[in-house]
Amino acid sequence: MNYKNIPFYILILFAFLQCKQEAPTKTDNSEVKISYPDNLTKVFDQHGGLDNWQKQRSLSYEMVKEEGNEKQFIDLKDRREKIIANNFTMGYDGINFWVEADTSYKGNPIFYKNLMFYFYAMPFVLSDEGIIYKEADPLEFDGISYPGYKISYQDSIGVSPEDEYFIHYNPTNYEMAWLGYTVTYYSKEKSTKVKYIRYDDWTILNNLKLPKSLAWYKLEEGQPTEERNRLQFDKIVLSQEKFADDLFQKTAGAKIVTE
Repeated sequence: MNYKNIPFYILILFAFLQCKQEAPTKTDNSEVKISYPDNLTKVFDQHGGLDNWQKQRSLSYEMVKEEGNEKQFIDLKDRREKIIANNFTMGYDGINFWVEADTSYKGNPIFYKNLMFYFYAMPFVLSDEGIIYKEADPLEFDGISYPGYKISYQDSIGVSPEDEYFIHYNPTNYEMAWLGYTVTYYSKEKSTKVKYIRYDDWTILNNLKLPKSLAWYKLEEGQPTEERNRLQFDKIVLSQEKFADDLFQKTAGAKIVTE
Protein backbone atom coordinates (compact mmCIF):
# COMPACT_ATOMS: atom_id res chain seq x y z
CA MET A 1 0.00 0.00 0.00
CA ASN A 2 1.27 3.50 -0.88
CA TYR A 3 0.75 5.51 2.33
CA LYS A 4 2.00 8.81 0.77
CA ASN A 5 -1.35 9.49 -0.93
CA ILE A 6 -3.50 8.78 2.13
CA PRO A 7 -4.52 11.76 4.30
CA PHE A 8 -2.87 11.83 7.74
CA TYR A 9 -6.15 11.52 9.70
CA ILE A 10 -7.01 8.37 7.71
CA LEU A 11 -3.66 6.85 8.72
CA ILE A 12 -4.40 7.63 12.37
CA LEU A 13 -7.81 5.99 12.08
CA PHE A 14 -6.26 2.97 10.35
CA ALA A 15 -3.62 2.59 13.09
CA PHE A 16 -6.27 2.86 15.79
CA LEU A 17 -8.41 0.17 14.18
CA GLN A 18 -5.40 -2.11 13.80
CA CYS A 19 -4.52 -1.72 17.47
CA LYS A 20 -8.12 -2.26 18.48
CA GLN A 21 -8.32 -5.47 16.48
CA GLU A 22 -5.05 -6.82 17.89
CA ALA A 23 -5.65 -5.87 21.52
CA PRO A 24 -6.58 -8.86 23.69
CA THR A 25 -10.11 -8.88 25.00
CA LYS A 26 -11.53 -10.98 27.82
CA THR A 27 -14.10 -13.61 26.92
CA ASP A 28 -15.92 -16.05 29.15
CA ASN A 29 -13.26 -18.65 28.43
CA SER A 30 -10.19 -16.40 28.71
CA GLU A 31 -7.89 -16.20 31.68
CA VAL A 32 -6.82 -12.87 33.12
CA LYS A 33 -3.10 -12.66 33.86
CA ILE A 34 -2.56 -11.57 37.44
CA SER A 35 0.72 -10.48 38.99
CA TYR A 36 1.43 -12.23 42.30
CA PRO A 37 4.04 -11.43 44.95
CA ASP A 38 7.19 -13.49 44.35
CA ASN A 39 7.02 -15.48 47.58
CA LEU A 40 3.31 -16.21 47.13
CA THR A 41 4.16 -17.67 43.73
CA LYS A 42 6.68 -19.90 45.51
CA VAL A 43 3.89 -21.05 47.83
CA PHE A 44 1.71 -21.90 44.82
CA ASP A 45 4.63 -23.78 43.27
CA GLN A 46 5.31 -25.71 46.49
CA HIS A 47 1.70 -26.94 46.34
CA GLY A 48 1.83 -28.06 42.71
CA GLY A 49 1.60 -24.82 40.75
CA LEU A 50 -1.18 -22.59 39.46
CA ASP A 51 -0.99 -23.99 35.94
CA ASN A 52 -1.85 -27.45 37.26
CA TRP A 53 -4.59 -26.11 39.53
CA GLN A 54 -6.23 -24.22 36.68
CA LYS A 55 -6.47 -27.44 34.65
CA GLN A 56 -8.75 -28.98 37.27
CA ARG A 57 -12.51 -28.63 36.84
CA SER A 58 -14.27 -30.42 39.71
CA LEU A 59 -13.69 -31.13 43.40
CA SER A 60 -15.66 -33.18 45.91
CA TYR A 61 -15.04 -34.37 49.45
CA GLU A 62 -16.76 -35.36 52.67
CA MET A 63 -16.25 -33.46 55.90
CA VAL A 64 -16.24 -35.91 58.81
CA LYS A 65 -18.72 -34.78 61.50
CA GLU A 66 -20.24 -36.46 64.54
CA GLU A 67 -23.78 -35.74 63.36
CA GLY A 68 -23.05 -37.27 59.96
CA ASN A 69 -20.64 -36.56 57.13
CA GLU A 70 -21.30 -33.56 54.91
CA LYS A 71 -20.68 -33.95 51.17
CA GLN A 72 -19.63 -30.99 49.03
CA PHE A 73 -19.35 -30.78 45.23
CA ILE A 74 -17.75 -27.72 43.59
CA ASP A 75 -17.27 -26.65 39.99
CA LEU A 76 -13.83 -25.02 40.14
CA LYS A 77 -14.42 -22.72 37.17
CA ASP A 78 -17.75 -21.08 37.98
CA ARG A 79 -17.95 -22.07 41.67
CA ARG A 80 -21.35 -23.72 41.42
CA GLU A 81 -21.83 -25.89 44.46
CA LYS A 82 -23.97 -28.60 46.02
CA ILE A 83 -23.86 -29.57 49.70
CA ILE A 84 -25.58 -32.61 51.19
CA ALA A 85 -25.85 -32.99 54.98
CA ASN A 86 -28.07 -34.98 57.31
CA ASN A 87 -30.62 -32.18 57.77
CA PHE A 88 -30.28 -30.11 54.58
CA THR A 89 -29.34 -30.06 50.93
CA MET A 90 -28.31 -26.75 49.40
CA GLY A 91 -26.71 -25.43 46.29
CA TYR A 92 -25.84 -22.63 43.94
CA ASP A 93 -26.73 -23.22 40.29
CA GLY A 94 -24.86 -20.20 38.92
CA ILE A 95 -27.87 -17.90 39.36
CA ASN A 96 -29.85 -18.90 42.43
CA PHE A 97 -29.06 -20.04 45.95
CA TRP A 98 -31.43 -22.78 47.09
CA VAL A 99 -31.96 -24.97 50.14
CA GLU A 100 -34.11 -27.92 51.16
CA ALA A 101 -33.98 -28.49 54.92
CA ASP A 102 -35.83 -29.75 57.96
CA THR A 103 -36.77 -27.56 60.92
CA SER A 104 -33.45 -28.19 62.69
CA TYR A 105 -31.52 -26.29 60.01
CA LYS A 106 -30.61 -22.74 61.13
CA GLY A 107 -27.94 -21.82 58.57
CA ASN A 108 -27.70 -19.30 55.74
CA PRO A 109 -27.00 -20.78 52.27
CA ILE A 110 -25.60 -17.51 50.89
CA PHE A 111 -23.12 -17.13 53.76
CA TYR A 112 -22.21 -20.82 53.61
CA LYS A 113 -21.66 -20.95 49.83
CA ASN A 114 -18.05 -21.93 49.10
CA LEU A 115 -17.10 -21.19 52.73
CA MET A 116 -15.53 -24.56 53.54
CA PHE A 117 -14.34 -24.98 49.97
CA TYR A 118 -12.45 -21.69 50.30
CA PHE A 119 -10.68 -22.92 53.43
CA TYR A 120 -10.00 -26.30 51.84
CA ALA A 121 -8.66 -25.04 48.49
CA MET A 122 -5.96 -22.86 50.00
CA PRO A 123 -3.58 -21.56 48.82
CA PHE A 124 -4.92 -21.70 45.26
CA VAL A 125 -8.11 -19.68 45.84
CA LEU A 126 -5.83 -16.77 46.74
CA SER A 127 -5.06 -16.50 43.02
CA ASP A 128 -8.63 -15.39 42.19
CA GLU A 129 -9.34 -12.13 40.38
CA GLY A 130 -10.01 -8.96 42.38
CA ILE A 131 -7.49 -9.64 45.17
CA ILE A 132 -5.17 -7.03 46.67
CA TYR A 133 -1.89 -8.34 48.15
CA LYS A 134 0.10 -6.69 50.90
CA GLU A 135 2.98 -8.04 52.96
CA ALA A 136 1.81 -8.93 56.49
CA ASP A 137 3.62 -9.06 59.81
CA PRO A 138 5.05 -12.54 60.47
CA LEU A 139 3.08 -14.93 62.65
CA GLU A 140 5.12 -16.23 65.58
CA PHE A 141 4.40 -19.75 66.84
CA ASP A 142 6.56 -22.23 68.77
CA GLY A 143 9.70 -20.25 68.08
CA ILE A 144 9.16 -20.08 64.31
CA SER A 145 8.43 -16.85 62.44
CA TYR A 146 6.04 -17.45 59.55
CA PRO A 147 6.11 -14.65 56.93
CA GLY A 148 2.95 -13.94 54.99
CA TYR A 149 0.61 -11.74 53.02
CA LYS A 150 -2.58 -9.89 53.82
CA ILE A 151 -5.34 -10.58 51.31
CA SER A 152 -8.13 -8.04 50.74
CA TYR A 153 -10.68 -7.70 47.96
CA GLN A 154 -11.83 -5.09 45.51
CA ASP A 155 -15.37 -3.79 45.94
CA SER A 156 -18.18 -6.10 44.76
CA ILE A 157 -15.98 -9.22 44.81
CA GLY A 158 -18.06 -12.01 46.36
CA VAL A 159 -20.77 -11.65 48.98
CA SER A 160 -18.29 -10.38 51.63
CA PRO A 161 -15.69 -8.14 49.95
CA GLU A 162 -14.81 -6.73 53.38
CA ASP A 163 -13.33 -10.10 54.42
CA GLU A 164 -9.59 -10.26 54.88
CA TYR A 165 -7.25 -13.25 54.88
CA PHE A 166 -3.69 -13.68 56.08
CA ILE A 167 -1.64 -16.48 54.54
CA HIS A 168 1.53 -17.50 56.38
CA TYR A 169 4.06 -19.95 55.00
CA ASN A 170 7.04 -21.97 56.16
CA PRO A 171 10.12 -19.78 55.63
CA THR A 172 12.31 -22.71 54.56
CA ASN A 173 10.19 -24.58 52.02
CA TYR A 174 7.30 -22.12 51.30
CA GLU A 175 4.64 -24.64 52.30
CA MET A 176 1.46 -22.99 53.56
CA ALA A 177 1.31 -23.17 57.37
CA TRP A 178 -1.44 -20.84 58.64
CA LEU A 179 -4.52 -18.97 57.50
CA GLY A 180 -5.90 -15.99 59.38
CA TYR A 181 -9.34 -14.74 58.43
CA THR A 182 -12.06 -12.29 59.44
CA VAL A 183 -15.83 -12.67 59.09
CA THR A 184 -17.79 -9.63 57.88
CA TYR A 185 -20.86 -11.08 56.13
CA TYR A 186 -23.36 -9.96 58.76
CA SER A 187 -21.78 -6.66 59.84
CA LYS A 188 -20.62 -5.61 56.33
CA GLU A 189 -17.76 -3.81 58.07
CA LYS A 190 -14.03 -4.50 58.37
CA SER A 191 -13.10 -6.56 61.41
CA THR A 192 -9.93 -6.70 63.50
CA LYS A 193 -10.87 -10.07 65.03
CA VAL A 194 -8.71 -12.62 63.21
CA LYS A 195 -9.24 -16.37 63.60
CA TYR A 196 -6.52 -18.87 62.71
CA ILE A 197 -6.44 -22.25 61.00
CA ARG A 198 -3.30 -24.38 60.95
CA TYR A 199 -2.38 -26.28 57.78
CA ASP A 200 -0.10 -29.17 58.67
CA ASP A 201 -1.73 -32.30 57.23
CA TRP A 202 -1.49 -32.76 53.46
CA THR A 203 -2.31 -35.19 50.67
CA ILE A 204 -1.30 -35.21 46.99
CA LEU A 205 -4.06 -35.22 44.36
CA ASN A 206 -3.20 -34.86 40.66
CA ASN A 207 0.24 -33.59 41.77
CA LEU A 208 -1.39 -30.87 43.88
CA LYS A 209 -0.86 -30.63 47.64
CA LEU A 210 -4.21 -30.19 49.41
CA PRO A 211 -5.32 -30.63 53.05
CA LYS A 212 -6.41 -33.89 54.66
CA SER A 213 -7.50 -31.94 57.75
CA LEU A 214 -7.69 -28.39 59.08
CA ALA A 215 -7.10 -27.33 62.70
CA TRP A 216 -8.73 -24.28 64.28
CA TYR A 217 -6.72 -22.78 67.15
CA LYS A 218 -7.49 -21.10 70.44
CA LEU A 219 -6.29 -17.51 70.72
CA GLU A 220 -4.62 -15.42 73.40
CA GLU A 221 -4.16 -11.72 72.71
CA GLY A 222 -4.91 -12.38 69.07
CA GLN A 223 -2.28 -15.11 68.64
CA PRO A 224 -2.87 -18.88 68.18
CA THR A 225 -1.92 -20.96 71.21
CA GLU A 226 -3.25 -24.52 71.00
CA GLU A 227 -5.47 -26.65 68.81
CA ARG A 228 -9.18 -26.22 69.52
CA ASN A 229 -10.73 -28.61 67.02
CA ARG A 230 -9.73 -30.41 63.81
CA LEU A 231 -11.90 -31.12 60.77
CA GLN A 232 -11.10 -34.20 58.70
CA PHE A 233 -11.72 -34.51 54.96
CA ASP A 234 -12.49 -37.89 53.41
CA LYS A 235 -13.21 -39.31 49.93
CA ILE A 236 -11.49 -36.37 48.22
CA VAL A 237 -11.80 -36.37 44.42
CA LEU A 238 -10.11 -33.79 42.19
CA SER A 239 -10.69 -34.07 38.44
CA GLN A 240 -10.29 -32.30 35.13
CA GLU A 241 -13.74 -33.60 34.18
CA LYS A 242 -16.81 -31.39 34.62
CA PHE A 243 -19.74 -32.37 36.84
CA ALA A 244 -23.06 -32.86 35.07
CA ASP A 245 -25.01 -29.58 35.10
CA ASP A 246 -28.08 -31.14 36.70
CA LEU A 247 -26.05 -31.88 39.84
CA PHE A 248 -26.42 -28.23 40.86
CA GLN A 249 -30.07 -27.77 39.94
CA LYS A 250 -32.60 -26.99 42.65
CA THR A 251 -34.20 -30.08 44.16
CA ALA A 252 -37.97 -30.51 43.92
CA GLY A 253 -38.63 -29.54 47.53
CA ALA A 254 -36.11 -26.69 47.74
CA LYS A 255 -36.75 -22.98 48.04
CA ILE A 256 -34.72 -20.15 46.53
CA VAL A 257 -32.90 -17.96 49.04
CA THR A 258 -32.23 -14.26 48.41
CA GLU A 259 -30.80 -13.02 51.70
